[in-house]
Amino acid sequence: MSSPTPVQPVRSVWRNARDYGWVVLGSLVQALAMALFLIPSLLTSGGISGIAQIINYFSGWPVGLMSFIGNIPLFIVGWNFLGGRRFATRTLISMVFFSLFTDLLLVFLPARGVTDDLVLDTLYGGLLLGLGLGLVYRGQGTSGGSDILARVLNRNFRIPISTSYLLVDGLVVLGSGLAFGWDRALYGLGVIYLSGITAEAISEGSGAFRTAMIVTNRPQEIADAVSRVLERGATILNGTGAYTGEPRSVLYVVLTRSEVNQVKQLVHEHDPAAFMVIGQAHEALGEGFLPLKR
Repeated sequence: MSSPTPVQPVRSVWRNARDYGWVVLGSLVQALAMALFLIPSLLTSGGISGIAQIINYFSGWPVGLMSFIGNIPLFIVGWNFLGGRRFATRTLISMVFFSLFTDLLLVFLPARGVTDDLVLDTLYGGLLLGLGLGLVYRGQGTSGGSDILARVLNRNFRIPISTSYLLVDGLVVLGSGLAFGWDRALYGLGVIYLSGITAEAISEGSGAFRTAMIVTNRPQEIADAVSRVLERGATILNGTGAYTGEPRSVLYVVLTRSEVNQVKQLVHEHDPAAFMVIGQAHEALGEGFLPLKR
């Protein structure tokens, strides 16, 4: 008698392969944005890649290589803030392929890019960069740099994640203004804004935060997994099925946009029969988010 087909391992392998594919594709798209629009026009997008551009301008050292080297200490420090080994691995893959693709494309693509118009460089560079970031998020990874720093600042200094992004990217834009001129720094702010809203739209929508309502028979297992992997709190609510009249547990979680796909994966692993609704929240006040006090 033949043994049953191992459907679950096959699905797991396919899911992991798909996620890695998104991460690699997203890294390629980000590298295209850098090589075609941002580096030729001296526009920075913040984060470690922006610092790498400034270093390249004065030293000629490769942007991709400098970006990778700059991300290494942040990756080591931020290992515990990346959502566990699985998601940290995806972040490492994103860092490696982004750096590799960037330097390779700069060799083969025109050094002047595709246009001399700063407005077009800002528009298409920001949109393409955001598309790449969104694809990486869909693959349950992060791009390193600002993502890691934001989580470290949030954990160690209680600075809200959104404020951390502004601090990190703002300092890089300030540096680009000193290096490239303040007109390009102002265009760089446009790149950051466009890439941010595009990444949101590609990964999970346009809201600032996400809420997850999970109806499950295994609330404590899922809550423990969310706490362990994402370091997010959860609230278990008591509910009643309107049709069956049976008691049901409802898990309520507030997340950032890059964590939604991770939560979906965790819920699927612990209770494939769960019912889940993802919503948008315009503000999240309290620990891990914006401060509750004025």
